[in-house]
Amino acid sequence: MKDHDFTTTFSVAQTPEEVFEAIKNVAGWWGAIEGSTENPGDEFTYRHKDVHYSRQKLVEVIPSKKLVWLVTDASLSFVKDKREWTGTQLRFEIARNRNETEVRFTHAGLAQEFECFDACSNAWIFYITGSLRGLIATGKGQPDLATVQIG
Repeated sequence: MKDHDFTTTFSVAQTPEEVFEAIKNVAGWWGAIEGSTENPGDEFTYRHKDVHYSRQKLVEVIPSKKLVWLVTDASLSFVKDKREWTGTQLRFEIARNRNETEVRFTHAGLAQEFECFDACSNAWIFYITGSLRGLIATGKGQPDLATVQIG
């Protein structure tokens, strides 16, 4: 059976509350958005030039523990099936582990057989373990700096 999710994990010294607030600050680690990222039912869109567009809806919010966004619409310019992300979920699970807080990010439904899997998983590694982790640990992320390798 093929893997149908991409997952990456990291730990930081900050509290689960601080981590949760940083994740909700999508513009601080992913990039400019339109909409709200606070409460269940909120929706926001993310665009990166003409390469990526996606619309997310918050479907689960458990303060300091979990955030789940459903991708309700997407368009990726660099793959044949531009809607590969549509219907997938972006999940953030937060747990205290000894003196650290662990963040587990899963893009549920980002299957290895997707044309965008390599480029998208590499971008997630940058945004999650680089930019988001930096925002949590230092207060400074690197939104919209990842480049997608096409071809």
